[in-house]
Amino acid sequence: MDIRVAKAPPEALREKPRSGEKLGFGNHFSDHMFLMEYTQGRGWHDPRIVPYGPLHLSPSAMVLHYGQEIFEGLKAYFATDGSICLFRPEKNAQRLNRSAARMCLPELPVEDHLQAIRELVRIDREWIPREKGASLYIRPTMIAVEEGLGVRPSAKCLFFIITGPVGAYYARGFDPVRILVEETYVRAAPGGTGEAKTGGNYAASLLAARKAKERGFDQVLWLDAVHRRFVEEVGTMNIFFVLGGELVTPPLSGSILPGVTRDSVLTLAREWKIPVAERPVGIEEILDAARNGTLSEAFGSGTAAVISPVGAFSFRGKEVVVNGGKTGDLSLRLFREITGIQYGEIPDRHAWIHRVE
Repeated sequence: MDIRVAKAPPEALREKPRSGEKLGFGNHFSDHMFLMEYTQGRGWHDPRIVPYGPLHLSPSAMVLHYGQEIFEGLKAYFATDGSICLFRPEKNAQRLNRSAARMCLPELPVEDHLQAIRELVRIDREWIPREKGASLYIRPTMIAVEEGLGVRPSAKCLFFIITGPVGAYYARGFDPVRILVEETYVRAAPGGTGEAKTGGNYAASLLAARKAKERGFDQVLWLDAVHRRFVEEVGTMNIFFVLGGELVTPPLSGSILPGVTRDSVLTLAREWKIPVAERPVGIEEILDAARNGTLSEAFGSGTAAVISPVGAFSFRGKEVVVNGGKTGDLSLRLFREITGIQYGEIPDRHAWIHRVE
């Protein structure tokens, strides 16, 4: 893929966060972005890197009316040896294509996707934070841009990538979070778009998340749409439980996002000879286990937070505490192992790291 590059002139460069500044998540954006168009009958064309700026869309662009949109999220890190690392980026590229198939969007060759990320990160390498725990967040996105009204797949699409430096996803870092079990609303139903990383899934979660935050909770735990009984996932993460020494997580049933970090957790746990089960988990089983002590810890996994320990669940007005509200040993071990691999501090036994030369 021949990528045309038009760098931002010096006077147009964006102000970088100061060293030591608390970055937060999604508050800063780098100098450049990648763009490429798709036209039915022609395929993908005009790949380019240009200065970060507004997208020009018609008011009749189909994404604005029918939600035909997908995205991904991954990170670039400065390793301890000074090289730039990407963590399992091919998994994100492959998942983007699965989301594209579900949303009737064109698939993108994985190597083209990876090349675009590498070249964009290379150009904006000075935006990668050097502080431990910080990184450059990468957001590939595909939207339908054909002008027209009428419910059908768009014949024209735009793929773009933006990046920006981020710190910890949660303001208080690695402290355990409090989670509200949601019964009124559902995130996704069997046969729906739950396994696709599409904006509509997140839009559907906003009301429940807002109500949970108003009550002092950090996240919502979604139950299945049919029985309102089986655990599915947390708002921005897959969920894990340690039940009687076994690591348990809900199966990928079609309504759960197949997380890259989720897969990494399962791979490491099996490597460490920890019993693992991907099976349906009822909320009552979790609450009973918390009460009788067989639930020793719970945590979420995702690109943004990596591992997020859960300190308590609240269900029908009653709150149960997990592991005394403290971070569990496995949560901490997984966090250190994954971040250690990401920052080049631990040997990459699984060839998960792609280096940007």
